[in-house]
Parts: sequence; C-alpha cells; structure tokens
Amino acid sequence: MRLVQFRRRGEGASVTVGVEQGEGHSVVDLKAFDPSMPSTMRELLELGDKGLECAQRALASGKCVVDRADIQLLSPVTGPEKVVCVGMNYHDHCLEQNAPIPKEPIIFNKFPSAITGPYDDIILPSESQEVDWEVELAFVIGRRGKHIKEEDALSYVAGFTVANDVSARDWQMKRNGKQWLLGKTFDSFCPLGPALVTTDTVTDPHNLSIRCLVNGDTVQNSNTDQIIFKTAALVAWVSKFVTLIPGDVFLTGTPPGVGAFRKPPIFLKKGDVVECQIEQLGSIINKVV
Repeated sequence: MRLVQFRRRGEGASVTVGVEQGEGHSVVDLKAFDPSMPSTMRELLELGDKGLECAQRALASGKCVVDRADIQLLSPVTGPEKVVCVGMNYHDHCLEQNAPIPKEPIIFNKFPSAITGPYDDIILPSESQEVDWEVELAFVIGRRGKHIKEEDALSYVAGFTVANDVSARDWQMKRNGKQWLLGKTFDSFCPLGPALVTTDTVTDPHNLSIRCLVNGDTVQNSNTDQIIFKTAALVAWVSKFVTLIPGDVFLTGTPPGVGAFRKPPIFLKKGDVVECQIEQLGSIINKVV
C-alpha cells in the first residue's frame, strides 16, 4: 500500500490519512471510510495491524475516493518523535571523498521541524551560503521496540519513502565545532514523501535505483545496494541506545554526486528545482526559494 497524509484544498489545516490507488493517482480518504480511524499517520501506525487492515479494506472498497487535484499532499509523517540520520553509508559516496568505510553506523539527527512536504519549497537560510542536496532512502518505524535483534528488525519497519537530506555544508563542515546537527536541521531541510510505501509492497529496499536531479540535470545516480549498514542493521543498532516508537523516521545516507565534492563545488540557489527519485517509491520535487 501507498499511505499518505493530505489536506483537502479549501479545508484549512485539517490533516487526513489516505491510501493512494496507485502512484500519482486518486486517494481513498481513510477517515471518511471509517470515522473511528485517526487523522495522522503516527496515530494510524500506533494502531498496528488494526490500522493497516482498515487501510487495506478502504483501498479495496473503491469508496471515499478524493481526486488528486482536490488535495495537497503532505509529508507522509509529520511530527515524529525522532528523525534519525546516517552519515557515510554508501560505498560509492565514501569512495567519492576518499574516506574509509565506517566500521559502525555514523548517527546524527534532524529536528522534526525540518520535515516538509514532497512538493513544498526548500527555504534557503540567510545564515548559509553552501546549501546542498542529498537524495536518501528513508524508512518509518511501525511499532515500539528497544534492543531489537537484527533478525527481527524488519518487522518493526512500517514502510519506505523518499527523503532529501538538505545540508548547509558551511555549518556542517566549518562552523559550530564541525558538529553536523545545525547544518542539517534548518526549517524545510527534510522534504519527505510522496507516500509511505509499506514493506510488503517493496520487492527489495536494498536494490532500488536512486537519483537526484537539479533543474533537470542528473547529479546523483546510484542504487541502494551500495548502502553499507542496511535497514535491519540500523534498527538494531539505534535501538541499543533509544526506544523506537511508531512514526520515527530514519534517513539511510546518500550516494555520490553531492554539490560539496564537485570541482568546483556547486550549491543550491533561489529558483533551483530539486527532484529526488527512488524506484518503486516515487519522487519528490522541491523548489528552492
């Protein structure tokens, strides 16, 4: 299934969970189908199998369908407790910068306020002159767990989506003691979407083509088979330190082709359009303003 969050146009701030009838197609309004269902993805995931089974029934019914033109698609998850990110997690990205392959996952984070919708604007902060793109495979936790065994870890994942780990390289690499957090977490620095594609719908999350285009030109082009620490390993590793809960978002790293390592470096400017694509999951398109 392709689960989404959306607003009906003209209805103010009301958020609704829906199920896409296909990538880019109309959406079944889950709450209209069953008023007992919650209004946000986090709450739906907290229901566990009950929520997903209701979504499947809604999709199969063909009822309560909302035309795509009548909705604004939001990030599939908003307000997660945690946004966990992984650095240096593609073999080819490490080669790009002549860096050693990490022996354990390099973990940092973004604040949830960085999350924005799949077609919303990326806002260039006046504090940075070196804003960069990073297409990433993201996944979302579907049930609570701590000290999760790697062999059980995939059962804690609700699904996968597309992310752009927008990064202010001057703050990441030169300022604030070279800690990554501030450079990664400006408002709008985590476009996410367009849908949360449930794990049963993705054939192999670690064998998907992954691309980023800036103004129509391909700048990143790789495959998720280059990921060093894969989904199950990341869930097991991070759950050693913190309890994972439904709605937590993981960004799994980026392939080569980022602007910072080009010669000369290239950074985003107002008017640029960034498109991040992952096979089977879809694409997000964000204008830089």
